[in-house]
Amino acid sequence: MNIDPGSYTPAPNLLEERVIMITGAGDGIGATAARTFARHGATVALLGRTQAKLEAVYDAIESDGGPKPSIVVMDFATAVADDYKNLADSIGTEFGRLDGLLHNAGVLGHLNPIEHYEVATWLEVMHVNLNAQFMLTQALMPLLRESGDASLVFTSSGVGRTGRANWGAYAVSKFGTEGLMQTLADECDWLRVNCINPGATRTAMRRAACPDEDPTTLKTPADIMATYLYLLGPDSQGTTGQSLDCQ
Repeated sequence: MNIDPGSYTPAPNLLEERVIMITGAGDGIGATAARTFARHGATVALLGRTQAKLEAVYDAIESDGGPKPSIVVMDFATAVADDYKNLADSIGTEFGRLDGLLHNAGVLGHLNPIEHYEVATWLEVMHVNLNAQFMLTQALMPLLRESGDASLVFTSSGVGRTGRANWGAYAVSKFGTEGLMQTLADECDWLRVNCINPGATRTAMRRAACPDEDPTTLKTPADIMATYLYLLGPDSQGTTGQSLDCQ
């Protein structure tokens, strides 16, 4: 059933009995998504690189009365193939399956012309924003297969659809993300695979990218959660290979 996510009102128990992993869950959109998913019944696996931030989200979910979450500490900049395999083994032992995976983590890099872009920064951004997502997805696909109704959501950007001067590796990584999503969607008839574009949202990354912008003019992460709930929940069955805007 396809529903317009722009006018979508999720059921309170939309994600009940679902297990969903969120990357970059320590703050910003990831932390808000984790708390929102938990309030709608999901058991969430919080993945991020900073233990203290993940623990704060864990405590907030418990305070909200949500299902007990799980914490996974991983730095995509330094993780290697065995780390992803070990993570998958751990999630498999704890939950036996995954019903959803939200790729939210990412780095901005520098806003510079390609001619002057630092090679080391380019490689880091491409690795964290694209290569790490490929490796994590590949490692977790057997657990997604166990769901029977799994949803995989990548985070894209407007600059990942139309190139924009000075956005450098970030923009190119998001073009790659769109391609990875489309390829997986065409390969996997058992898995919903989509991209989500949050749009201009009040986050630390947005402040870094647009320091002169008035943040009070932007939507908060909580304001854009309807599209996330739609894609991670059962109402998006039949929606795959799409790139949706939150705003």
